[in-house]
Amino acid sequence: MNKPVSGLGPHGERPAPASALKITEEQAAELNARRYTVAVALHTVGSDWSRQVMAGLAATLGRHSAAITEVADCHFDSVEQSRALERMLMQRPDAIVSIPVDNAAVAEAHSRIEAAGVKLILLDNVPTGLMPGKGYTTMVSADNFGLGQIAAELLAARVPARCTIGLLGYDVDFFATHERQIAFLRWMETHRPDLKVKQSKFESKEKAGVAMEQLIDSTPDLAGCFVAWDEPAVRAMAALNARKLNIPVTTVDLGNDVAAALASGPLVGGIAAQRPYDLGVAAANAALLSLIGSPLPTWIALRGIPVTRENVLEAYQLVWHAPAPLQLRNAVRQRSHS
Repeated sequence: MNKPVSGLGPHGERPAPASALKITEEQAAELNARRYTVAVALHTVGSDWSRQVMAGLAATLGRHSAAITEVADCHFDSVEQSRALERMLMQRPDAIVSIPVDNAAVAEAHSRIEAAGVKLILLDNVPTGLMPGKGYTTMVSADNFGLGQIAAELLAARVPARCTIGLLGYDVDFFATHERQIAFLRWMETHRPDLKVKQSKFESKEKAGVAMEQLIDSTPDLAGCFVAWDEPAVRAMAALNARKLNIPVTTVDLGNDVAAALASGPLVGGIAAQRPYDLGVAAANAALLSLIGSPLPTWIALRGIPVTRENVLEAYQLVWHAPAPLQLRNAVRQRSHS
């Protein structure tokens, strides 16, 4: 089910696996005695991805007597995130875990963190000008290049020869989504050169439906589409449904809505799933190890999982660390009997 990590880090780093972040019994005893504090700045707290990251973070930090003192919802807003980081620094946590919402706009705010003696663990993205070991401790992310490849392969299996497909990308300077989009295009160029790719972009997840409508209007022969992640994909699918267009969509992240759509109907052609709970675990381990002086790799990457209608229940359990919800199980059961 898993594919090897295929991407490189933001500075060309080779990936290190999350298994490199082992905490020994001796280190655990030291951590429990020190009772560290950690603050978290997320792009959003409202997504399935974010909830799972926080679950992994909280469980792992709590296991080692470290407390999360604040979780900031930055609403994808660089000004709001910069203010949140400034407020966190005034409270002097031992470490901050942050997913930067924009490379350049939040660079200055992030650059103050390690300069103030606070460990900075980055998720998915590195602000402009920050270097590992100086501006931040490490970055933990999915293999976003690999996720783009998975999404491309899943879509290619669902579209005919010599047609046009869409790429609905995120119009913000963001490492993770850029990697997915680049990988998607390269995979198609290599493996399906017969396909024409028409690109469109959205500035926020709320505008993804409008961007999808524009893509539909400008591409009458549209036969499939890749959307950068699951929340905008849901809005893009709503636009397709409104036009009564039944074309396959692939995306990244196994959120509840796209998982149910994958199980119940033909519109979702497959999902390249991250493992956000495991990402949270890895970020917590990285923060804890850094605080007791253990050397860390500069990029820790987690492999993606290709999810289809056939393996959605097993994949859900692996990603969420929980049984699939009743709605998803019922959708799979109904499909198997139809």
